[in-house]
Amino acid sequence: MEFGAVTVGEAAGAVLAHSVALPGGKLKKGTVLNTDHVAALGAAGIARVTVARLGPGDLGEDEAAMTLAHALVDGGEGLRLSKPFTGRVNIHATRIGLAHLDADRLHAVNAVDDMVTLATVPNWRRMGEGGMVATVKVIAYGAARASVDKAAALGRGAVRLAPVVTPDATLIVTTHDAGSGEETGKGFKAIEGRLTSLGMTLADTVQVPHEAQAVADAIRGVKTAMILVLTASATSDPADVGPEALRQAGGQVTRFGMPVDPGNLLFYGALGDGRPVIGLPGCARSPAMNGADWVLERLAAGHPPTSAEVGAMGVGGLLKEIPTRKQPRGG
Repeated sequence: MEFGAVTVGEAAGAVLAHSVALPGGKLKKGTVLNTDHVAALGAAGIARVTVARLGPGDLGEDEAAMTLAHALVDGGEGLRLSKPFTGRVNIHATRIGLAHLDADRLHAVNAVDDMVTLATVPNWRRMGEGGMVATVKVIAYGAARASVDKAAALGRGAVRLAPVVTPDATLIVTTHDAGSGEETGKGFKAIEGRLTSLGMTLADTVQVPHEAQAVADAIRGVKTAMILVLTASATSDPADVGPEALRQAGGQVTRFGMPVDPGNLLFYGALGDGRPVIGLPGCARSPAMNGADWVLERLAAGHPPTSAEVGAMGVGGLLKEIPTRKQPRGG
């Protein structure tokens, strides 16, 4: 692509790079100049303008952006493309789900050509209907076709929306005389709100004594697709009431604790039939974002994180403090 200042007489067919004020109104940048534009520029006494002119091997900015955007969502569902405008195409979710991104391939896309760019939300970000998952932007007024084709080949199908496949959950709450009294009211509503935001239903809430056997019996009796456990006393060891109850119910604990704060005291695993079980940290009583949200969302979408993946959440895992937290980080 050629870019630079030319005489007005040479500008027909080129793209105006910088807006020009004319007596009849502003001639906006990005305008493909025709003979009428050239005549208006000349009549205004303007001798030179800065333009971009595509070569035979170039694509215009809108066509280039749409070509790449189409490739990125190729074969996927739950995503739509905006109309191209000034070299930009946005990728939106059409339903609730998680952004499922092949980061290595998308890094490769951005390494092809400085003029062809892609920005996304973080991988596994929960998306609502209409949420923007990614945006493709061609920086200049055009890009080399070879660059666009290479980026499209590298990124084909690398942007996905993982749908929520878990319809409902049961919350098991333990009680004892010295336990927290926050399990009712706002705490329940915060947990239910998390599920609602995923399109899930809190089907039932069960209260049992803070004993491993009682929790295990409750787990065995649950019929929903997911089980949440909120203990009256914080789970502080892999052998504590919550994790031990999951084992006694015939399940396995995948991970105890996570390097995300708030949210450290989470555990999760699954029953023998594959249904996920999450031991919620106390901060789940607040609607504020915490580490449990990241695990809950992955499990709801049928993409359970491995223990190693949870360990990797520590970088970026220092979240905003919850004002109502009983033991804040302090100084």
